[in-house]
Amino acid sequence: EVQLQASGGGLVQTGGSLRLSCTTSGFTFDDYAIGWFRQAPGKEREGLACINPSDGRTTYADSVKGRFTMSSDNAKNTVCLQMDSLKPEDTAVYYCAADPPGTSRYYSSSYYLAYGMHYRGKGTQVTVSS
Repeated sequence: EVQLQASGGGLVQTGGSLRLSCTTSGFTFDDYAIGWFRQAPGKEREGLACINPSDGRTTYADSVKGRFTMSSDNAKNTVCLQMDSLKPEDTAVYYCAADPPGTSRYYSSSYYLAYGMHYRGKGTQVTVSS
């Protein structure tokens, strides 16, 4: 069973930092695309960052580029999201997600960020006060 669990959220002031972690199990970590997403009340899901096994690269949404950094620890099957220079508009529930390879291929990173991933874990609340 594929499982993902995000942790590390909390309350932080504008300009502060938080580091989120996502522990995973039940799948071959190296083979799956993995990403971070968020959803604020009344807003649509937003893709933030993803690691695509097709090229090993990490892709970021424009809204977080230069402020957020996604990393992975393949030995621990864990991904992290370092969030710096946080703004009130970053307030949301953050969660990690994973997508298996299709028939001999992966989707593009922009596709994953726009349309999400198959498996979604429980989220963690991030609140940025002004």
